[in-house]
Amino acid sequence: MMRKSCYSLFNIPDFIFHMDLDKFLQNSKTSYLAESYKRLERQEEETYKLIHSDASLAELAEADLQSLKEQKGEIMKQMEKIITDDEKEEEFPNEVILEVRAGAGGEEASLFAEELAHMYSLYAQNRGWSVSVIDESRSAVGGYKEASFEIRGKDVYKDLRFETGVHRVQRIPATEKMGRVHTSTASVAILPVRKKSSVQINPGDIEVEFSRSGGAGGQNVNKVETAVRLVHKPTGIDVRSTSQRSQLKNREMAMSILMAKLEAQKQEEDAQKFSKERKDQIGTADRSEKIRTYNILQDRITDHRIKQSWHNIEKIMNEGEIQNIVSAMQSFNGLEAVSGDDDE
Repeated sequence: MMRKSCYSLFNIPDFIFHMDLDKFLQNSKTSYLAESYKRLERQEEETYKLIHSDASLAELAEADLQSLKEQKGEIMKQMEKIITDDEKEEEFPNEVILEVRAGAGGEEASLFAEELAHMYSLYAQNRGWSVSVIDESRSAVGGYKEASFEIRGKDVYKDLRFETGVHRVQRIPATEKMGRVHTSTASVAILPVRKKSSVQINPGDIEVEFSRSGGAGGQNVNKVETAVRLVHKPTGIDVRSTSQRSQLKNREMAMSILMAKLEAQKQEEDAQKFSKERKDQIGTADRSEKIRTYNILQDRITDHRIKQSWHNIEKIMNEGEIQNIVSAMQSFNGLEAVSGDDDE
């Protein structure tokens, strides 16, 4: 009778329920919180036993039980938030590899590729993201034949994911004596770097090459073979990392890029399988898809997927003011648009 009346007083069940904390214990970000939660559960259980052995202590224990309950609730909220944030980051990672590659148009295309890279770098800086060069190959006139960058920051993949594809520029090159308009292209790829990859790589499928890094970085890069090139033999995917000072760091970066490329390739293949069901969405993340035209003479940028245009190309490309474009792409695809103060 004493047990029933005591438990009835606090509305306590006849057994102590222990929360299943496995998913929290296995996550390095929440494991310490899960251990704290388990400690509070033990304290709660000891308090229940004390009440059961001596009903006169029930009123004194009431405040302790309430405090333990509130502490457990607060810890559970923290753990759930961390898990939810991790799930969101897995879908929209906070790290991407940005690749630009000159397409049709010869040297003019390489200049356009560099201008696009500069535009995205400035936008990243405006957003407070970090940008670092991974590898770059320049043309005779100084533009990019191809280049890759690592960009880190909150919502970076969520905001830039729709930039993948072929970008086209129409303008009169500085070297054009007859005043004719030239059309050049450059491809952009935004590769998310996920912490958990669904792609498995057989080490035997990777060919590794080492070479000396070029460019800035001091004497070390010219004397030691720090640059790393990886070739995934089954797919022919070729990646390079030259910016790090050590061979190990370049190898880690190159492997990260390779994983991202294989993941993107798999997603493209899956998207193409279901393309008929995705007609209303923006493309298939296919790099061969022409997505945007930059018409310099008419001061107009047009995205062909959403049939929308923006003006003030100089500000957009020279200052990285692409917020309106990014927000429009987000909204069209049913995602929450990022906030910005850009003017068209």
